Parts: sequence; structure tokens; C-alpha cells
Amino acid sequence: MARRILFLGPPGAGKGTQAAMLARALKVPHISTGAMLRDAVAAGTDLGRRVESVMAAGDLVSDELVVAIVDERLAADDARCGYILDGFPRNLAQAQALNDAVIDAIGTVVMLDVDTSELVARLLNRAREEGRADDNEETIRRRLEVYTSETAPLVDHYRDSVLRVDGIGTVEEVFSRIALALAGRTGE
Repeated sequence: MARRILFLGPPGAGKGTQAAMLARALKVPHISTGAMLRDAVAAGTDLGRRVESVMAAGDLVSDELVVAIVDERLAADDARCGYILDGFPRNLAQAQALNDAVIDAIGTVVMLDVDTSELVARLLNRAREEGRADDNEETIRRRLEVYTSETAPLVDHYRDSVLRVDGIGTVEEVFSRIALALAGRTGE
């Protein structure tokens, strides 16, 4: 059975870390739009140049560009048996584009719950450790505002598929909670 899992949560919730771990465990690709976009910026590609200033301001890259990138990636052979989506969809229009693009619906949505003060602290720490220019305090606050207005409504959109997981704790503790939640869900 194909596993199609979507990770939701605010910036800094640990989606990328947890999605990568789950993808390895399930032997399916981890598809991160944020990583794909950051790689394009770092490589100086045409796409990277188009999205660099948008990302630096903490805004979302246009739906058209992100949908095109994801459509192309989901068509790859390694995604036929499933995938873990991280960072897509980010709004209801992208969710509809995903519904239109995939034959089988997303099976499960893992929603990582983390409070705002913890998110800001995590993102500032990540900025120091990784030298990520897109993670200064002003941009972090802007990204959290964008998440609240654009992405948070997806929880209601996917309400029948959402597994809420406490995202505070060690990486291993959170992963264990996700694994237990998925084990309790039929078909995953």
C-alpha cells in the first residue's frame, strides 16, 4: 500500500526533521519544498534567483511555482509507492492543486503542535547554527504570521486525516509519538 503522508505545523515545529526520519523508516522519499527552494537559491538557478528575495522577506513563493515543482517531483519513479510531503501544501489553493495532481488522496496528515515561544527560540537557534539568513527574528515573526493566515486553515481542510502530535521534546520523543499515532491509524 502506498503511503502518502503530509506534515503540517508552523515553521520550527520540526516537520523537516521528523518527515526525514519517517521517510527513512518507511523507505519513501521525503519531499521538502523548502529544501528544494533553498537548494535552488544556493545553486543560483533561474528558479533560485526568482524566489530568493521572496524567501528572505519571509513570504511564500507563488503557488504557481511551488505547484509546478511539486507536480514534477511527485511524477518521479521513487514517489510511486508513497512519499512524505513537508512544506506543501501551504494554503488551500495548493491543497486543491495537490488533490487535482495525485490519483490517490493524502492518507494521513501529521500536525506537530508547538507553542510560539518555543518556535521562535528554535528558529533563532537554527539561524545561529546553520547560518540561515532567512531565520532572523523579524522574518521568523513574519513567517509565523503567514503560517497562521495561510497554512493553519489546512488543519480544518484535512480534519478527517489529521493526527495531532505534541512537537515538544527530544527528536526521538517526538518521533516515537508520531510512530505510535500512525500505528493507531488503519492503513498506515
